[in-house]
Amino acid sequence: MHLELAELEAGLDDIRKSPADTGTVELIVARPAEDAREVLAEAQIDTTAGVVGDTWRDRGPDPDPERQVTVMNARAVALLAQSRERWPLAGDQLYVDLDLSEQNLPPGTRLAVGEAVLEVTEAPHRGCKKFAARYGLDALRFVNSEVGYQLHLRGINARVVQPGAVHTGDPVRKLP
Repeated sequence: MHLELAELEAGLDDIRKSPADTGTVELIVARPAEDAREVLAEAQIDTTAGVVGDTWRDRGPDPDPERQVTVMNARAVALLAQSRERWPLAGDQLYVDLDLSEQNLPPGTRLAVGEAVLEVTEAPHRGCKKFAARYGLDALRFVNSEVGYQLHLRGINARVVQPGAVHTGDPVRKLP
């Protein structure tokens, strides 16, 4: 089931209520192969591999270190997916209850995620045709709208600054 644009826009108030400084890791996903998803209770995050077990490094001849780990707002994906089982279809690795907006997490902001530390990068994270096929054309329009870009509804890209273990339920904190 895909929501229409007006239904998606009605969900913005809840997304805007995401915590600004400290939230929670709601879901961890590895992509062991194209279009494959593996939900993990724990992941090792590495400065070279990104999320260990994910194929980030295998995507293209030169994997972009600015796109090492992708993070999506759990409230946004809950609205788009309509059921938790469909969250991993978004293709991100970490789903967090935290305000990912440009205003709250500009590029260079560091996040403690479990034992790991990530740094938000400038590389944009946008919806694509696969995203539209999974969640609908209105969902693509929603995340790629002006407000969608400001709130980073499609998520953010990050690079690994400090390796470490991350578990579902771990805190995610904006560092000073």
